Amino acid sequence: MLTSSSTPPNFRAPVSQACTQAQFETPEFLFWCREIREPHCYHRKLWEYCYLLQSLAYNGMIAPGRRGLGFGVGKELTTAVLASRGVHVTATDLDPIRAHSDWVETGQHASSINDLNERWICPQADFERLVEFRPEDMNHISPDLVDYDFAWSLCAFEHLGSIENGLNFVRNSLNCIRSGGLLVHTTELNCSSDEKTVESDSIVFFRRSDFETLAREFTAQGHKVELNFNFGDGPLDKFIDDEPYTFRRHLRMRLEGQVSTSFGLIVRKA
Repeated sequence: MLTSSSTPPNFRAPVSQACTQAQFETPEFLFWCREIREPHCYHRKLWEYCYLLQSLAYNGMIAPGRRGLGFGVGKELTTAVLASRGVHVTATDLDPIRAHSDWVETGQHASSINDLNERWICPQADFERLVEFRPEDMNHISPDLVDYDFAWSLCAFEHLGSIENGLNFVRNSLNCIRSGGLLVHTTELNCSSDEKTVESDSIVFFRRSDFETLAREFTAQGHKVELNFNFGDGPLDKFIDDEPYTFRRHLRMRLEGQVSTSFGLIVRKA
């Protein structure tokens, strides 16, 4: 089933939707800020963390015995939150030898399991029991990564070299989850154009039409996708951050003349 909405996105019951100011002001968003031990601020990276956790919780995926697979996890705070609730997690990131030097130098790349519980969100003994870390190339997913309840990535697949590579990753990641399982991926959405966009080896801005094409393909296969492309009407929804980017009010950014925001994609497997 494919449905599309132009109503403001609902953070309590998220679908595939863009980051908007109003979502930061909900009780659920504030709850997840506390859980990841992060001060509340209007930054889309924080939205991605909270959107992932709320999407999984709302769909019943955060429970003891569930199995989750994370791609390009870097030093995400979400892995520790999931493990603290009894979820078995396979966390993956690109081999350090192949990782982009900027990610390594700025501390955004994970090279071992020890990088994923730095805030002690999960008791260490439980973390070591529940979390497995392994290197993984998102363009070539290992065939043994299967039968998970859910899989996710946060702002990772726009770095795979092209629009087609990114969309192929989403398609391939669907093979990693069981029937009825959930995909949750966040990425860059071009909110200024549905034609001209940014596409380079280092970053891609996906267009609305790219997600609509993917959603039609998935729904034809029996999967469920609900799209919402409402960009909000708050002051910060209209503010565009230019380089050098700030951490104080960063929901929209401009790069190469195009404006993007974070977009979350949720797919329920048939």
